[in-house]
Amino acid sequence: MIVLVCPGQGSQTPGFLSPWLELPGLRDRLTALSEAAEVDLVAHGTTSDEDTIKDTAVAQPLLVGAGLLALRALSGSNDGPYAVAPPGSGALAGHSVGEVTAAAGAGVLPETDAMRFVALRGRAMAEASAAAPTGMSAVLGGDPDDVLATIDRHGLTPANVNGAGQVVAAGALDALDALAADPPARARVIPLKVAGAFHTSYMRPAVAALGEWTDHDVSDPGVTLISNRDGAVVSNGREVLERLVAQVSNPVRWDLCMERFADLGATAVIELPPAGTLVGLAKRALKGVELLAVRTPDDLDAARTLIKEHSA
Repeated sequence: MIVLVCPGQGSQTPGFLSPWLELPGLRDRLTALSEAAEVDLVAHGTTSDEDTIKDTAVAQPLLVGAGLLALRALSGSNDGPYAVAPPGSGALAGHSVGEVTAAAGAGVLPETDAMRFVALRGRAMAEASAAAPTGMSAVLGGDPDDVLATIDRHGLTPANVNGAGQVVAAGALDALDALAADPPARARVIPLKVAGAFHTSYMRPAVAALGEWTDHDVSDPGVTLISNRDGAVVSNGREVLERLVAQVSNPVRWDLCMERFADLGATAVIELPPAGTLVGLAKRALKGVELLAVRTPDDLDAARTLIKEHSA
């Protein structure tokens, strides 16, 4: 079985969408997604600089737009309102904002609705981040229990438990400084260039802003969809949407997602663009699973072949 995974914020780089817009129809498609999000994704994916695309209100729709383009390219379809995973895909999962891409790829939301949702999500999280001086730091290595205990002792939240020896702590900047000065044994603490403490209680105002979406029309997933809240398979579209909203202020448990991949019998993982981070984690946590990072359109043929060889 093959799993398609969708990356989260921080994986974007300047100009990463340029080669994708050379494919027939994709520039027009991205223009339509830009209109839905009210963000110029064409400019931000091709010419905007690093500082511009790090802005949460820009980065989040940019990442989801990139994933939707890749799904269209993989399936070979530019028609219809849904950018769904190609036939043969066994499961979908997304890290943080990538879960919006995964939900759209599973057919829960039409792509324009996914873009409207993520645009509001990005704006609301940016506003919540501006309310207090907060941030995030990666904690690499160390004993897992000791890492979590140390994060808690400093009054921080393990906002991303990514597996493969990586936990991201989030909270007040002074608490993150204290963590850096007093890290867990045999661990490194690396500050991340993000605007705030995502996936913590600091994001509750963003959850409130997204609350109106819990009554939005959705469909049940047409492909196995794995939630990054707890690694559960979610088969009800209404529950998917509720989890997407609540997830903004709750930790991402990517470690549990990868455990679920193994439980489901995954034999291959393909990461959608901008790819690299999630296959890197899978390389350390999912031994023997074939991995592919789809970085440019040059990787599409390999992805199609892998899907055919590992189809559910």
